[in-house]
Amino acid sequence: MEQFTFNKISIETDIPYELLLLADETIEAIDRYIFNSDIYLLNDGSGDIAVMALHQNNDTELEVKNIAVIEDYRNKGIGSILMNKAKEIARENGYKTLTVGTSDTGLQQIRFYEKNGFIKTGIRKNFFIENYPAPIYENGLQMQDMILLTHHLSE
Repeated sequence: MEQFTFNKISIETDIPYELLLLADETIEAIDRYIFNSDIYLLNDGSGDIAVMALHQNNDTELEVKNIAVIEDYRNKGIGSILMNKAKEIARENGYKTLTVGTSDTGLQQIRFYEKNGFIKTGIRKNFFIENYPAPIYENGLQMQDMILLTHHLSE
């Protein structure tokens, strides 16, 4: 098993756009949240293999704004390692819920979040139509609504 290190990086360092763009369509979209988020990198000893951006929505809710794993490490449990770290960070800082939003066309992502203890709690209608300059397609379908999922943290 590889030896992983998980580190919070300073926003003054280089923002890992290459990794962040694996989960978000444009740098402009990333820039809307990244400067008010905490960024974490997972490194396998030879380089960064995953990224996660967490944003405080309010005193009780922490949101996963971005989570991405490089292709060679997908489907190997790395995303779940990151989700467990996000839950740990949220609990340690007194948050009650951890939330995430993903596309209505992202069936694999929705299954991933549900597998990690999240439940569907809402929809942001037309989010991808109103917030991106051009249509975005995933799984052959145009992204339209954002599906919101929540994990309630136990005490």
